[in-house]
Amino acid sequence: MTSLIDEGEYEKRLQKMGNLFAKMVGHAREQARFRCPYKNRHSQCTARFNCRNQRNPPTVDDLLLCAADDRFDYRAAWQEEPTSNASQA
Repeated sequence: MTSLIDEGEYEKRLQKMGNLFAKMVGHAREQARFRCPYKNRHSQCTARFNCRNQRNPPTVDDLLLCAADDRFDYRAAWQEEPTSNASQA
């Protein structure tokens, strides 16, 4: 039984995918150095704890807003007690 997969093409595709994912991981690592990991792409806070950068959302049922400017050490912003809105997240 012969293989229908060209091993050379298979290896080229694996290399291409590996390069693509390496770039994505590199970007994520760089971004994690200054962007809070709990801030989603809509600038909403997904943390289930209190942070000094959390702001009230436009409507009660929305996630809290993240007011961080992405130029801070987010670890210092965390506090012990969750806010009432943060517990809904």
